[in-house]
Amino acid sequence: MELSGLDVGVLAVFFVCVITVGLLKSRREQTSEDYFLAGRGLKWWLIGFSLIAANISAEQFVGMSGQAAKGSIGLAVASYEWIAAITLVVVAFFFLPKFLKSGIFTIPEYLEYRFNHTSRLVMSLLMVIIYLGVTIPTVIFLGAKALSPLFKQELMGLPINITTLSWFVGILAGIYVAAGGLKACAWADLIQGSALIIGGAVIMVFSFMALDDPGRFEGIDAAAVNTSLGVGAGATFGQKFAALKAANMHMVLPRTSDFLPWTALLLGIWIPNFYYWGLNQYIMQRTLGAHSLREGQRGVVFAAFLKLIIPFVVCIPGIIAFTLYAGKMQENAMTQESLNKPVLEAFDQAKASPAQVRMVIPFDGDFAQLQPALAAEVMAFNATVLGKTVPAGPDLAGLNAGLLSGVDKSHPDVAVRQELVGYDYDGAFPLLIRYLTPTGLRGFVLAALMGAVISSLASMLNAASTIFTMDVYREWFNKKATQSVLVWVGRSCVPVGVVIGCLIAPVLANPRFKGAFAFIQEFQGFVSPGVLTIFLFGLFVKRTPRYCGVLGLVLSPIIYGILFFGWGDMAFLNRMAITVGAIALVLLLVTLIKPMKEAIKLPEQTKIELNWSKGSVYFGVFVTFLTIVLYILFW
Repeated sequence: MELSGLDVGVLAVFFVCVITVGLLKSRREQTSEDYFLAGRGLKWWLIGFSLIAANISAEQFVGMSGQAAKGSIGLAVASYEWIAAITLVVVAFFFLPKFLKSGIFTIPEYLEYRFNHTSRLVMSLLMVIIYLGVTIPTVIFLGAKALSPLFKQELMGLPINITTLSWFVGILAGIYVAAGGLKACAWADLIQGSALIIGGAVIMVFSFMALDDPGRFEGIDAAAVNTSLGVGAGATFGQKFAALKAANMHMVLPRTSDFLPWTALLLGIWIPNFYYWGLNQYIMQRTLGAHSLREGQRGVVFAAFLKLIIPFVVCIPGIIAFTLYAGKMQENAMTQESLNKPVLEAFDQAKASPAQVRMVIPFDGDFAQLQPALAAEVMAFNATVLGKTVPAGPDLAGLNAGLLSGVDKSHPDVAVRQELVGYDYDGAFPLLIRYLTPTGLRGFVLAALMGAVISSLASMLNAASTIFTMDVYREWFNKKATQSVLVWVGRSCVPVGVVIGCLIAPVLANPRFKGAFAFIQEFQGFVSPGVLTIFLFGLFVKRTPRYCGVLGLVLSPIIYGILFFGWGDMAFLNRMAITVGAIALVLLLVTLIKPMKEAIKLPEQTKIELNWSKGSVYFGVFVTFLTIVLYILFW
């Protein structure tokens, strides 16, 4: 299904308005504080919507929705949103006052004051690498993924695929962040943050309508829907939703889950949350630009409340999408160029002489269940390549995984191809847009989704340019740089980030990354445990020696890397928890053995008002209580 002229018109008008408003609001930027921190003049409502718009993107609408569509995960993925609500409340009252009091531009800058100059440099480089190699490419890829079902294979002679759409998304985001800085991002976020919540709510309503009466919409087999839910033909919406809730809307996964075991709720999930919401430059940059501590706290707590809404407009529609369009997700997995097709084509060419090809092919449980004959054929092929006996038993996926276990070490000359998958889960939300929304409204929903993508991407580009300019360029290459030079360097960093992100993004289509949402969480794990641990020690343990900053940052990728390569089957959140525990133990021992004689006195600025917001405290308690209620309802 193509976009109509009306849809394209709505999409175009939306982006013209967003870019125009952002650039008009930021047209007077002259200093680095103007460009990178919006002149420290952001109000609470701008901060709140900007935090949500910077955070919510295709990572949620495509990646998180796709994870929710998996029966083995379901609503449990919503913990990333609901735990974030409590995290934001803590950040507002324990992290933000300390950061604003010191008057910092960037999060790594705080490390120089508390630890030393080297720790600031190390964290800055790690953050830039994570932005350029993980977060920016992931958001670009997911934005392209969301657009791909809505276009033909070719447009005006140009091939339309993940690669070309990635460049479209990246360039569009780079335009206004390079021109306008943080203030442009914040005002654009106000529009896009509102639109994405409204657009997500629209999709939620239409998915409810389709679940209630599947026959009203294109491409849905009503009988198959009822069968999958285990209800009769005359079942009401309430009965269907109750069946879906009982099967997939639960917050606790088994301890053996490799995605989000219940054990991770005790500690593991808090690590990426506190790192992301309290120590991540592209998120905290909004709060560092607050007009006052009062405005910053109000904005952060407001964002915490909005986070409670996100699973209802992202995760639940994803769960419903699988119920409605499981067949199409299966078809997409088998036919889309970026999923099974290239591997199956290579398999067809190689199976005549497997001993000479030297490749093996993994597959997941969905593929084995849906394509048992082909899965058995692939497993037999793998056994021949490895010179092993074909294992026997009903669990084809488990048997094949055991067959390939350790193959990289035992047969280093054998290439392991990308995994064959049964369903294209990341296609859940795009399918809802494609088949449920009417002409015109589809353009608005797509605009809201793409606005969220562009907003997040622009925020990351702005954060990466801020860190490189203020923490690397100014500190190590040009200490006497003028304000105009700093702004020029910041703007110049943006196209570099766009090019790198667009080059990496298409690679993420490979299913071996286990979905874009899992990819971004997994690979941030090399850095986030160390960053969180040293900041906790730096903020709250006054006698921790200065060199512990570098020590914690260096230990993090080493410890997490050992766990990643040695215990790959362990849930990454559990690996994070172990990494944090190990680093904390080392830093604690160092602090006990050789503590600093005197606590460090951090710099204090006088420009920003530091009075607390009592109303935010009460509202923060309410948000925390509401989060606990949601966990009880869906436990």
